[in-house]
Order: sequence, then structure tokens, then C-alpha cells
Amino acid sequence: MKSLSRISKPSSPPCKRGLTIAIDGPAASGKSTSAKLVAKKLGYLYLDTGTMYRALTWKALRNKVNIKDGKRLPQLAKETKITLKSQSNLETKIYLDGKEVTSLIRSPLIDKNVSLISTIKGIREAMVEEQKKIGKEGGIVAEGRDIGTVVFPKAEVKIFLTASFKERVRRRWKEEINKGLSSEKKRVAIGLLTRDRIDSQRKIAPLKKARGAVVIDNTCLNIPQTVDRILEVVKTKLTP
Repeated sequence: MKSLSRISKPSSPPCKRGLTIAIDGPAASGKSTSAKLVAKKLGYLYLDTGTMYRALTWKALRNKVNIKDGKRLPQLAKETKITLKSQSNLETKIYLDGKEVTSLIRSPLIDKNVSLISTIKGIREAMVEEQKKIGKEGGIVAEGRDIGTVVFPKAEVKIFLTASFKERVRRRWKEEINKGLSSEKKRVAIGLLTRDRIDSQRKIAPLKKARGAVVIDNTCLNIPQTVDRILEVVKTKLTP
């Protein structure tokens, strides 16, 4: 991986200590939105590691590279430049080799294939190396599936965010409908079930609760309530 640009931090974050906050969990558990808001409230850097894998998946599919090619894909990763640019509205623009692909990497086709990309050892090694460089100074909220177990195993705050399968299906289905995509709940359910299986059973950095992580089940919580729960955990680490 040639480059993954660092998202600029606020010049004067309100928290004196640069904590590393790792948020893991399955698809549609609310990780991205919650992590963005937590980062904003703390004045921290937000890192959505999943966008890196999504961007590479998009490039592989576009270039007609076999999604299971364990030799070509790691080489493709090394030839790829992924840049994340933070926006004032909490959104992060993703650029792949200079092209903005933010909306392109959030399609059902990417959802279907991204977990396969993430099982390849060479790709994960390249991605994790870049992620560790970004977060080495602390003051970061990173979310994904191996953040507390592999990327930042020494993070001061580890959260495992989850929700019932039925609720996660509802959220993903609603998300696709809001994007104007033709979507059926049954197809969404099959997609999530497949992704859960791949993420939890892969040999390289499977999705699991990190040692010392606080589990937050937000099946019955909205986003503000989920953020408040996470901040409660953070406050315990900020107390002298």
C-alpha cells in the first residue's frame, strides 16, 4: 500500500490524553456513525478501516481481478493509493488513486465481496500496517472488525458493539432503501448472514470480542444513546 493519508486532527482537542479507542462489531451494528460522533465530541481522529478494504474491493472488481486471487490482490494493494479526507459534516471522502469513490464503495456488490478480500493475509498485513501508522500517536477512534484484537491491542478503550441479527437486517435494509436501491429484506438477511460467517470464521484476524472490551448491545438504543454509552466508558479512562 503506497499511501493512506492521515486525517488532520483538530489543533486543540479538548481531551488532554490521546486515548486510542477501538470499536469492533459486526456489519450494521452502528459502528461507523457512532464512531464518527464519538470522535467529533472528543476532538479525535476518526478512522473507518472498512473503507480501505471496500476501496480495494471496488478496484479489484473494476479491474476484473479474481476476488480470491491470493497473489495478485496483495500486489494490487501495494500499487494502490487510498486517501481519506475528513469533511466538516462528519463525512469522510474516500479517494482511490486520486478518484473519489465514496458512494461507489457502498453498494450491495461491494458488501457481497469485501469480506472475501479481507481474508487474504497479504492484504490484511498491508492494511494493518497503514492503520497502525495512522494511530501511533493516539487521539483516535478507529472502528472495524479487528481493531481491538490486532490493530490496536493495547488500546485504552475497547468496545464491542453489537445488536440482534433481526435489528441489523432492518438497519441495512433501511439504509439501502434510503440510498434508492432496490432491496428485499430476504436478500439483505442472506448477505449479512454470509458476511457474519466469513468475518467470524476466517483464519486471519477473525471478528471477535477483544480481551478487556466492553460489550454494548444497542438493539434497543438509537445512535445518540449508543454514543453516550461509549462516552461513559471513555470517561472512566479519562478520570485521573
